[in-house]
Amino acid sequence: MINGKSVLWGLIFLACFTGLVSPPVALTLGIFFGLILANPLPHQTRVASRVLLQGSVVALGFGMNLHEVLRAGRNGFFYTALGILFALSLGVLLGRWLEIGGNSSFLIAVGTAICGGSAIAAVSPILHAEEDEIAISLGTVFILNSVALLLFPPFGHLLDLTETQFGLWAALAIHDTSSVVGAASRFGPEALLVGTTVKLARALWIIPLALVTAAFKNSKSKIRFPWFILYFCIAAVLNTKLPQLSGLFKSFFVIGRLGLTATLFLIGSSISQAAVRRVGWRPLVQGVLLWLIVGTTSLYFIRTGWIHL
Repeated sequence: MINGKSVLWGLIFLACFTGLVSPPVALTLGIFFGLILANPLPHQTRVASRVLLQGSVVALGFGMNLHEVLRAGRNGFFYTALGILFALSLGVLLGRWLEIGGNSSFLIAVGTAICGGSAIAAVSPILHAEEDEIAISLGTVFILNSVALLLFPPFGHLLDLTETQFGLWAALAIHDTSSVVGAASRFGPEALLVGTTVKLARALWIIPLALVTAAFKNSKSKIRFPWFILYFCIAAVLNTKLPQLSGLFKSFFVIGRLGLTATLFLIGSSISQAAVRRVGWRPLVQGVLLWLIVGTTSLYFIRTGWIHL
């Protein structure tokens, strides 16, 4: 049934495609809508945000140079592997310290270590996680994603980070791809390139992590490969090898950035008062502590030159 709230939600969503709404404003409007007015289409929003995010990331590939993508992905591989191992180990330890039962603790650690909601969605069937456990972990990650998108760019400017440094930091310390790309795009084009590429390389670790988790759990659940990452690489190849189509590819890139803005509105409007209450203080404390430690540690190593491209 269509009502005034649904119409307003739809108008804001469409406005995000006009370029008049910036990514942080879109996210803020979404959070306001979700917490104050309540999302009128919660299920459709979750599905649409996943599809739109993946399509937008692929479209962003048309603005990337293949050689730069390969360089960033290759150089960021080692840092990504160490960061994932560190975040997973620390997340599990924090979960035990806070006495968080069930699968929520591991799901929060997975979401922090790799790529937020996508990693949680991939691993939760293998763990046979309950709906409440999935909701708690997703709620924790989404709340921290919203905070990161708003705080990281001004904090990066305050610390006088270069675009490359900020892109690396965003990719290593922000959970979801959408928030990484949103924060990096606010900081600059080089930050966007580095952040997107390193983050997507990080997302590929979903596959080995899912396989290891399935082996430990003796689970035969089907593992979903993140195909949109492959399509992103194909888009970068086309953009590099077919310069005569640069005008068309630039249009695709712009569409991708607008799609990302709309995705951030969808993600924000998915956060409800019930979800915030369901998170509880223990999983939220685990998520915040893990995020702060991962964020400050990666920032320290980037600023001291231990992590670089």
